[in-house]
Amino acid sequence: MAQDPICPLCLRPILPGVPQSRHHLVPKLRGGKGGETVLLNHVCHKTIHKTLSETELARNYATVEALRAHPDLRRFFDWVGKRPPGWTGKVR
Repeated sequence: MAQDPICPLCLRPILPGVPQSRHHLVPKLRGGKGGETVLLNHVCHKTIHKTLSETELARNYATVEALRAHPDLRRFFDWVGKRPPGWTGKVR
């Protein structure tokens, strides 16, 4: 039995049937087409793009570690990490 993948940001399992998406660490519009991607819970992915511009992502947040270190994102990932694995929530 294969284990569910883990979101590297909120550290919750990515369950089958729960919205998920691939995040380009360097945005496609900033030279990341064909570059490294990570599988994320969709709520984490949407929060990244609501918080940071494509330019900010490319220049300063092109790694999982950098994303987790961003003060606002870190608070969100810590908070959402305490939600049940299937929780999808809403992004404001």
